[in-house]
Amino acid sequence: MRRDPLPRPAALLPAVAMLLVFAAPLPATAQRADESADRNGRKSWAAVALGRVEPRSRELRLGAATAGRIVEVLVRPNDTVTAGEILVRIEDTEARARVTMAEAQAGARERARDDQSAPRGSGERRRAEDALVEAEQAALAARDAFDAATIERRRGGDGDEAAIARARQALVQASERLRRAEAELARLRATGDTPLPNRTEAEWIAARAELALAEAGLEKTRLRAPIDGTVLQVAARRGELGSPSAEAPLVVLGDLSGLRVRAELDERDIAQVRVGQAVVVRANAFQGRDFAGTVASIAQTVGPGGMAARGPRRQADIDVLEVVVDLADPGPLKVGMQVDVYFRQENAAPK
Repeated sequence: MRRDPLPRPAALLPAVAMLLVFAAPLPATAQRADESADRNGRKSWAAVALGRVEPRSRELRLGAATAGRIVEVLVRPNDTVTAGEILVRIEDTEARARVTMAEAQAGARERARDDQSAPRGSGERRRAEDALVEAEQAALAARDAFDAATIERRRGGDGDEAAIARARQALVQASERLRRAEAELARLRATGDTPLPNRTEAEWIAARAELALAEAGLEKTRLRAPIDGTVLQVAARRGELGSPSAEAPLVVLGDLSGLRVRAELDERDIAQVRVGQAVVVRANAFQGRDFAGTVASIAQTVGPGGMAARGPRRQADIDVLEVVVDLADPGPLKVGMQVDVYFRQENAAPK
């Protein structure tokens, strides 16, 4: 009796591929959707989404404002910093030389202006200009004093907290004085009642502008904290070259006074979620523990997801809407931790 020949391996490939498709695990979105039904088949949750824990301020990725050699890194991970504090210093010899040259030029132009009689009707404007110069100098001195106090603390010196607080307050007051002086001069120039600057005055104004540019260049060699927060990561290393790059931040900073979750909601569930809705957050690291939260904001645009999902399909294949959830008590949750976000039914009682 003749037997049928065995099927060739190539002929089996379509069948094997079909078997793998049906046997493959469901995408993460589908898996979590199955979890949203209880044992009686009733839907317990309005929607479920993948999310990630982040600081209240999001993660601020701070890079250098100018290219240069890193000469000092003043912070370490978990350090608490205040807004305006220097985190990293970049080589500033050349920038300081430019400031010195600009100061000399501005000083010479100012003396030439003062040696010349003021044009009729320009006295009030000159007084406002002089007040602005004094306010700028006071603000720079206050900032230098604040920098000296905070850097001393970071270097392991005495770092008197009371002295730092006084320096910070003096900087705030000097900045407010500068703001008022700028506003007053702008008001006078806008009225049109004062005569235009003569040649000597115009040269002094141009020299002041050059000095401001030089000082701005020097400031770019200092990476400062934009907010009060906690240092999450430090990539800066002394001796390395720092360059402006969003992909290679020198320091990552965040406000850990509160945590939230940024979730990626499947676009098909948009109608099930609203601002103010109660949610439950769960993390694999803390099995059996629920973290309560509330929907704080919902994005206005839909786009591809950015969080990796389990299974052969990735979240990037699904159009999602970003939903931000404020956590009532984050407890042991950590920044960067991946979590599942369960959106409660509007008429569902908390469990």
